[in-house]
Amino acid sequence: MKNLTLIPEYWESVKLGDICFTTSGGTPNRKNSTYFNGKIPWVKSGELKYNVIVDTEEKITQKAIEDSSAKIFPKGTLLIALYGATVGKLALLGIDASTNQAVCGIFKSEAINTKYLYDYLLSQRNNLIENSFGGAQPNISQTILKELFIPLPPLAEQRRIVSKIEELFSDLDKGIESLKTAQQQLKVYRQAVLKYAFEGRLTNNNVTEDLPEGWKKCTIGELSYNVEYGSAKKSKEKGKIPVLRMGNIQNGKFDWDDLVYTDDDDEIKKYILRKGDVLFNRTNSPELVGKTAIYKGERPAIFAGYLIRINYDALRIDPDYLTYFLNSYESKRFGNKVRSFGVNQSNINGSKLKQYPIALPLLDEQKIIVKEIESRLSVCDNLEETIKRSLEHAEALRQSILKKAFEGKLVPQDPNDEPATVLLERIKAEKDEITASAKSVQVKRNISINKHKNAKITSKKNKK
Repeated sequence: MKNLTLIPEYWESVKLGDICFTTSGGTPNRKNSTYFNGKIPWVKSGELKYNVIVDTEEKITQKAIEDSSAKIFPKGTLLIALYGATVGKLALLGIDASTNQAVCGIFKSEAINTKYLYDYLLSQRNNLIENSFGGAQPNISQTILKELFIPLPPLAEQRRIVSKIEELFSDLDKGIESLKTAQQQLKVYRQAVLKYAFEGRLTNNNVTEDLPEGWKKCTIGELSYNVEYGSAKKSKEKGKIPVLRMGNIQNGKFDWDDLVYTDDDDEIKKYILRKGDVLFNRTNSPELVGKTAIYKGERPAIFAGYLIRINYDALRIDPDYLTYFLNSYESKRFGNKVRSFGVNQSNINGSKLKQYPIALPLLDEQKIIVKEIESRLSVCDNLEETIKRSLEHAEALRQSILKKAFEGKLVPQDPNDEPATVLLERIKAEKDEITASAKSVQVKRNISINKHKNAKITSKKNKK
């Protein structure tokens, strides 16, 4: 993974493996209870969230360290995820800790500031993923990491770069936090609009009773001929027409990006969607079950088994009014009362859907309410789009800051800094000296051992 970026005069381009020692962790056998619930922190790849780790979800025992490839990394070690959805994610150890095999530890090095290396690896995550291997999930090996070229400035400049990045990122993060706060406020406003709509406050002034004049309480079952489950047949990657699934319902509308298909003519005939059909998501995670969308006839499609088609009476209820109601907080609250629970999922079947209570004005007023809702929510849509673009711009700016930093364009060079070449030569000389010293000690130890052996042999011969 050669770094082709031009670097300043006093910098060097070096392989990560030439300046840092790296190794991965291990997972003790989970069938052995003596390995877990110990006192040694054990980091899993999912805990790497660009954070400083000061505690872990699980802890292992000393025996687990002795009997597996798990090892203890010292505080200050830089961690990087090697496998799966978290590949390339980073964290710093704020404590001594072990890790599983999906995490690589990069030990502190005299040649490079750990935070500088952290920022560089952050800038290279997409590059690492592109150079990964494996099937559906990307994987990077220690070999790939060790072959990654690092632009290496003098140590003093590394510290200046880190300081400038932190300053700029701090300002950027404050702006991002404000944007995300605005996003949450828009979600609250959306629900407030729906709440007011179904209390009659968008079309009636001074509503003081439970229901405005002319409104009545009904149930979904009273306003529909029946509810209908979708197709249970297995879908294909390609086919005649799309099969809409629960993941295609997003914010009360259908998302047509991630589709599966069917060629089954009988299924198409039975489950073909008609313009105005309202589909209710009967099975999903607890926070998403019950989300609803209206089919506007965008393209021919059928619907899958986790969705329910509500065959409503069009003379009594407007489909948009019904859809907005089923996405409201009031509807969600009722759904939470009647849903059943499975493994990580909730279910609201057709019978329970029919029990949903709904406040119903006359059809003409329903249409007026829908227009009032849409005029307000369209403003939200525009604001959310602006916020989304601003967040994307912020992320692009972050990458631009990192790019400039590692091209030597973020802070000025200081000719008085010790050049990276001299730094590397000095570290190499120190390592060579330590290695030579260690070899000398080993030679003396071997001589001593041999003398001791020879003395024993001589002693035995003299006794004979």
